[in-house]
Amino acid sequence: MPSNDARILRGSTIIAAPIGIVATVVSALVAGEKGLIGGLVALAVVGVFFVAGFAALMRLTRDKPQVAMTAGLLVYAVQILLIGVFVIVFGHTTLFNGRAFALTLLVTALAWVGGQIRHSLTSRMLYVDPEPSVPAEGAAGLAKSES
Repeated sequence: MPSNDARILRGSTIIAAPIGIVATVVSALVAGEKGLIGGLVALAVVGVFFVAGFAALMRLTRDKPQVAMTAGLLVYAVQILLIGVFVIVFGHTTLFNGRAFALTLLVTALAWVGGQIRHSLTSRMLYVDPEPSVPAEGAAGLAKSES
């Protein structure tokens, strides 16, 4: 994984993890044991979906960087769709508190996306490979011939 991508992933995690943990603790305090379970499941869902989406995006753009925007939008749309399906399927379960699950998932997912945006905007990434247009040997010869 390129260092820029690792920094964005780490930055997203650093922002989303504390917010998700706080949301899980609040869920546990408000809804009890089922709220804690719902919060923990939400943390796992966000972690798995967003890390898998990031890995898929890196895989899709490894050989073709020109499709990064399209691939990013596709991966994001699929993530949000799958999270919506997950919320609908498990919204009325008796295994955990559905409201605590949904709110923790929403807050953590928004924090993750916010972390990605923040680190993407503040990191200094080259968007063009810095390759010289004239080889080093030819540049010296070119300079001599111009004088």
